Amino acid sequence: MLLAGSLGSAALAQTAPAAAAPGADTAGTLPTVTVRDTAEPGAPTNSKTELRTTRTQIGKGNQELRDIPQSVTVFTEKQLQDRNLDDLREVLRSTAGVTFLSGETGEEDVRLRGFSLGTAGDIYRDGMRDGALYERDTFNDDRVEVIKGSASMLFGKGSTGGVVNQVSKQPFLMNQHEVNATVGTGGMKRITGDFNFQTGQDSAFRINALAHDASNWGSQQKKIGVAPSFRWGIGTRNEFSVGLYHLDSRGRSTYNHPWFIRDGVIVPTLRARDYYGFDNDKLNTKATYATLAHTYRFDNGGELKTQLRHGRYERDLWASVIRFGTTHGAPTTIDNWGPDTIITRSPKGRLGTSDLTQLQSDYSNKFNWGGGQHHIMAGVDLYYDKSKRNNNFAGPASTLTTTVGQPNPHQWHDDLRPDPTYNKFDASNFGIYAQDTMSLTEQLKLVAGLRFDRFKGSYDTVATTAANGAVTPGYSFSKSQSLWSPRVGLLFQPSDTQSYYLSYGTSYNTSGDAYQFTPNSPNNVLANTPAEKSRNIEIGGKWDVLDRRLTLGAAVFYSEKYNERNTDPDSAAAQYLLSGKRHAAGVEFNAAGRITPAWELFWNHAWIPEAKIDRSNQVLAANGGGAQVQGDRPGLTPRNSGSLWTTYRLMPKFRVGLGANYRSSQHPDGSRAVKAKGFVTFDAMAEYNLTETMSLKLNVTNLTNKLYADALYRGFYAPGAPRRVELTFKALF
Repeated sequence: MLLAGSLGSAALAQTAPAAAAPGADTAGTLPTVTVRDTAEPGAPTNSKTELRTTRTQIGKGNQELRDIPQSVTVFTEKQLQDRNLDDLREVLRSTAGVTFLSGETGEEDVRLRGFSLGTAGDIYRDGMRDGALYERDTFNDDRVEVIKGSASMLFGKGSTGGVVNQVSKQPFLMNQHEVNATVGTGGMKRITGDFNFQTGQDSAFRINALAHDASNWGSQQKKIGVAPSFRWGIGTRNEFSVGLYHLDSRGRSTYNHPWFIRDGVIVPTLRARDYYGFDNDKLNTKATYATLAHTYRFDNGGELKTQLRHGRYERDLWASVIRFGTTHGAPTTIDNWGPDTIITRSPKGRLGTSDLTQLQSDYSNKFNWGGGQHHIMAGVDLYYDKSKRNNNFAGPASTLTTTVGQPNPHQWHDDLRPDPTYNKFDASNFGIYAQDTMSLTEQLKLVAGLRFDRFKGSYDTVATTAANGAVTPGYSFSKSQSLWSPRVGLLFQPSDTQSYYLSYGTSYNTSGDAYQFTPNSPNNVLANTPAEKSRNIEIGGKWDVLDRRLTLGAAVFYSEKYNERNTDPDSAAAQYLLSGKRHAAGVEFNAAGRITPAWELFWNHAWIPEAKIDRSNQVLAANGGGAQVQGDRPGLTPRNSGSLWTTYRLMPKFRVGLGANYRSSQHPDGSRAVKAKGFVTFDAMAEYNLTETMSLKLNVTNLTNKLYADALYRGFYAPGAPRRVELTFKALF
């Protein structure tokens, strides 16, 4: 394989033999040779060839997973390719504890352990906040890392349920290229190219490119992506890199499907592959950003990495809200619906643009102080986000209808949306943190860190006029907040294959997390509300077993948001109070690696038996329905969820794989009397190596073509993807 050359012989050394004893016979004795070999600087990691990894960048700096006192799940490039996980949402759907809120404007709000990651607030790229609004693809991902539990000490505001970090592919010191071409059902055609050129003794250029086109049975999608990067001074004192990322995605949204309820259970009906919107519905997103990075390596082993990034992120949604009409002149029910049932389509629209500038500098080093070793990590980061949005840009409604039996009718209605007006939100944040991992003994380490953030935001709205002539005046508001985020952990490592930990961390959510201070009211009641706060306690262990081929992890966690926003029912102005409280408690398991040289395994599972709204001002509806109230289990918090993927090499050239994603029943957020059934979907893969550098791979996802409710909202759901069959040709050269 081409990757066999990723280890260089930069550090070969020869040692002279020890002096022979007097009179000893040394004839024919060869001198002793000691060989020491180190990985070539900038060589590709095992992400391309293994399901298991032992290091991560998500904890700030390049750390061993065993030194992070929280659960971490890592999806390597090998797993992304094995399972054809082309979209970041597909990766997250394979992550234990993750669920999705299907928002009214098509942006999925990701939940982790029942706590919101926001539409993008807790998704990162190379340790820096990733922009909101756009549809993410994995074509430039070396791996995807997910840290579970509170992480504001590392990343600042948000981070209650955890953080997702996408690690970009970096240039390395080899000439190595890879092309993947895929065709599949739904008119899917996709080609990716990964080209790496060594341009000098310590420099390399890499470019990743994507072209994707799929009809998706009507909900079409076209994507063009390119990510060039140049890196020089690799492995030297001063290392630099500059990169550009551009992804343009044009498609249609299917974020909402109407549901029927039977005995309190959602009954999905419309097939996942049937598209009922109009031809000129659209979900167009774009991300373009440039990154400049510099790493300085000190003589004492310290490292200072500084990154500067600026980018623009855009979203233009014009979608059809699909609802059932009448059936033979009567209201539609689960018992009388059929092919002739009327489908109505009303418009929903959103426009948004975000210009995000970030500067981040992180220092790490190990010192021997006071008789013990200290691993210091410290840094500062700044960002400025200038956003404008119109969350209700739908245009006039259409009277055109279709029927259940006639999806994708190819009808057209003109884009009559007027020139947009925007609400504007400008936010800035300054953060500074420091953390020390102290070796108390050879086996015991103490982790202690503290972060300070200064957040500022200003919000300006425009006046609007409703159809009945009512005018909502525009207003402006600004606010700043200062917050501290501690983190403490204890690590017990009796050997280099075992690590046990206890950790405590906090997180917070400011009132500006959603790019606004309050959605409707000029009273600024939400703007006057302090930040929500949460905390996470976790006890766990990580083990390397089977001669270090397999890594196992297990953890018990208790996550609590203890001052959640609530409306005050006694306030005429709907004053917000930090009077709410909720928690989730459970166990998480992880396994990744090889059971035998031919048998690989990845498994992550979250069991959350206890989740509860401990305190809420929400009043129980007269009919027993409505939103969750005090004592209820929070929405989007299933008891069990996870993913399994395993492969086996049956012959030297032939490998097969089988996987499953599963989630137990859950309530939509804000619907206590309704729940979606649990589900299990199965995937399969077969790969044949034509030569040492070429292979064919067949993937079938959702083998049984199961129809299930994936993302949930009050009144509708988004179905899971239908069965797909895809054939991929890969060439290395």
